[in-house]
Amino acid sequence: MNNNYETYPNQSTDPPYQNFDYNYNPNNIPIDGDMAYAENILELNIGKEASFYMSYSDSLEWRDKVFTGTIVGAGRDYVVLKDNSTGYNYLLWAVYLNYVEFREDITLR
Repeated sequence: MNNNYETYPNQSTDPPYQNFDYNYNPNNIPIDGDMAYAENILELNIGKEASFYMSYSDSLEWRDKVFTGTIVGAGRDYVVLKDNSTGYNYLLWAVYLNYVEFREDITLR
């Protein structure tokens, strides 16, 4: 048996993501401190229509679901959405959120 450990690279001295750019911003949108959080962007866009794409991995009925309506409120881990066609209000937890699609330009500050 060959125990020559020098032939294997040491991951602790050469991490694979050593030069990862944490400030990646492909569209060069100016993002300052608090604006970087989704909750703040949603709060700035209360009253706008949007579609929320949610995934509920433990549910057999609602594996993936889309909620469309007007943003009524937003907090640290939730958004309140009013469905314009039914008049229902939905409290959506951010932990299940995949992404949000807006029908119009959004406010970033």
